[in-house]
Amino acid sequence: MKPVISAGNAWSCTVISLFAVIILTVIGALFKAEHEVVAGKTEDPANPQVAAATIFTAVGVYGLFFLFCGCQAWLHTRQPGIAL
Repeated sequence: MKPVISAGNAWSCTVISLFAVIILTVIGALFKAEHEVVAGKTEDPANPQVAAATIFTAVGVYGLFFLFCGCQAWLHTRQPGIAL
């Protein structure tokens, strides 16, 4: 199977997606726990549980990006003759 995206793009997407998953998971957990840092002001969402669900949806999307781009990067390492 041949890679669809370039090696540089694959590795960049993999790293960025990994950081996004980590950061958004922490933020989503804070909203889910209704921590005062994210849910203690009047300007914040009225229902932090809904915000947490939305953030965890974004975590899922970035997780899919991570898997796809990670597979593309792996394909680049397995293909002989493809320049990195």
